Amino acid sequence: MAQDKGSSPPRSGGEVARAQPETERGALEQPSRRSSENIERARQLRQGDNMAEAMLWNELKAKGLGGYKFVRQMPIGPYFADFACRKARLVVELDGSQHADSEYDRRRDALMRTEGFSVLRFWSSDVVKQTPSVCETILAVLDGRLNEDTVAPDLRFILARTPETTEGGV
Repeated sequence: MAQDKGSSPPRSGGEVARAQPETERGALEQPSRRSSENIERARQLRQGDNMAEAMLWNELKAKGLGGYKFVRQMPIGPYFADFACRKARLVVELDGSQHADSEYDRRRDALMRTEGFSVLRFWSSDVVKQTPSVCETILAVLDGRLNEDTVAPDLRFILARTPETTEGGV
């Protein structure tokens, strides 16, 4: 005679198995999407916000700018983007005077561009003094109103190269 195992449902998956932590189900551990080193570095960078970053984050967080979701200090390759909208593939960088005519920033921009991200750079002082104008420029990129490489004294926009833009010769 078969031994009665009680009234518990069979453990062949379903809700009982899902209710248990993965390690108890015997599932193989999958590697984290991001390394613990990147997570820790991003935390450090967020805690070291300067005033301009804090002011812009107040505008971007919780989908506050046109309903677009932004994150802070997102790793892209070996770099960390100040702010990024994953869906629109847009990175927003704030630069202090040490970034003036920086070859390092050009390399960063080139890598982010090859990863499919457009890069929009502002001077930190402009964010502090002209936050509404900065936000309007970000929205212009997100809405497609600013859609070509632009280099000006107060901003730099590098459009990501996609199959659509390279076919058109942009």
